[in-house]
Amino acid sequence: MRYGLREMISMHLEENRTMYVFTTVLFLMGIVFGAIIVNSLSLTQKHDLYMYVNQFFGHVTEGELAQSSTIFSQSYAHYAKYFGLMWILGLSIIGLPVILVLLFLKGAVVGFTVGFLVNQMGMTGFLISFVSIMPQNFILVPAFIIVGTASISFCLKMIRQQFMKRTNVPIFPQFMKYTLLILCVGAMLSFASAFEAYVSPVLMRLIISNPM
Repeated sequence: MRYGLREMISMHLEENRTMYVFTTVLFLMGIVFGAIIVNSLSLTQKHDLYMYVNQFFGHVTEGELAQSSTIFSQSYAHYAKYFGLMWILGLSIIGLPVILVLLFLKGAVVGFTVGFLVNQMGMTGFLISFVSIMPQNFILVPAFIIVGTASISFCLKMIRQQFMKRTNVPIFPQFMKYTLLILCVGAMLSFASAFEAYVSPVLMRLIISNPM
């Protein structure tokens, strides 16, 4: 029996609804944890990190960043490697805890970055976060949650297949669906990387040049 794309998506969401809730909560916990870390930094650590960030903003203002095409390729390669690692971990029985750690750490990085900019620069930091971090993360966060959920789900299927001999579900079709899902979500990375490379530097330059 053939299913349309809408039916396949509906079946996937229904089958993994609990897992999606779990991974979303885990990611949000990572964001909160990252924001809390900002407050635990010493004054010296905050000062050193702020000086580094200030230096970066100076390069942005003076247009000394790498070419947009280079930023795009580097950004896409970084996210693609992250997705590829999660895909590989999903194929391994022992990859489950590492997938959970990667999801948590991704949330922590987002929380720490936004928290630090707001903590050190106030409204200007919030606006910089809004134009340079949040837009691409509207794509990246759902993408990471989908890939994380798919990887965990397939990993659990591998565990059931290995230790519960009564399950006779063929694993290869499940593998193909899993891989296809990762590739489809991976295509979304181009939009996030394009914004990060071509739009964010321009918006950051405007805000840094006109601080509130």
